[in-house]
Amino acid sequence: MKNEATSNVFSSRFSRFIRSEAMGAFWLLAPSLVGFSIFYLIPFGQSILGSFEDRLGGGLTLSNYQELLLSSSFQKAASNTFLFTAISVPILVAISLLLALFLNQRVFLRNWLRTAYVLPLVVPVASIVLVWQILFDWNGAINAVIQHFGLDRRDWMKSEWAGFVIILVYIWKNIGYNIILFLAGLQNIPGQYYEIADLEGAGPVRKLFGITFIYLTPTTFLVVLMSVLNSFKVFRETYLVAGAYPHDRIYMMQHYMNNMFLSLDIQKVSAAAVLMALCIMALVFILFRTERMFRSFME
Repeated sequence: MKNEATSNVFSSRFSRFIRSEAMGAFWLLAPSLVGFSIFYLIPFGQSILGSFEDRLGGGLTLSNYQELLLSSSFQKAASNTFLFTAISVPILVAISLLLALFLNQRVFLRNWLRTAYVLPLVVPVASIVLVWQILFDWNGAINAVIQHFGLDRRDWMKSEWAGFVIILVYIWKNIGYNIILFLAGLQNIPGQYYEIADLEGAGPVRKLFGITFIYLTPTTFLVVLMSVLNSFKVFRETYLVAGAYPHDRIYMMQHYMNNMFLSLDIQKVSAAAVLMALCIMALVFILFRTERMFRSFME
């Protein structure tokens, strides 16, 4: 009788769990979890194992990582990627915030301007690349303008200016999304705070740093995080503009991994992918810790 009662209790608890919201959520998420595991999680796990495999079939080894870190091509690609992220992300976030603050006011042609910054989000990448090629080609619009003023033509994508061009492409492509996020954050700030600040005689600068920037902290964290992740996706535009072997200034990690893949050096590609994933995870962890420390300090 005791065993039967225990079985009935277990059966009722199990049936309640099956009908619970947690189980319902699990069944709703199951297709996405299966797809994520098949197309992302399992291949990445195989890449981790492949990064330790000996190309001669001798078992597991760290030689792939040693060769990778000593490779001049990898060092160049890693340094270029780091510099690109360190330079382009702060510029993108600052310009996005300034434009969002401007568009949040009642300015002339505000609706037209809001339509303009959304256009890069819907324009195909091939069209974007075509526009930038027309601008920065040897016979392009930029060279035609500077030659009109008596200056020499410049091969933009095969000079030190190539990095500057890619930063412009990155900012132009991603600025609209960041502005949308900042505008959403600005419109969620209660207007009563600004009214109270006006009654207390606070100036625009005081309200900007004491109210706007404080309540935009979660949005700013999200914008920085998305900008960092998008900075690692600039390979698509760079590849279409400059090809598989661009100028040394814009030779990124994705170029290195793409070229190693074409040469069928799978172990080195896997090692590079693992290191890149670890760097991205470290950046995300630092951003989370910084945002949490800032929130605790403000509280």
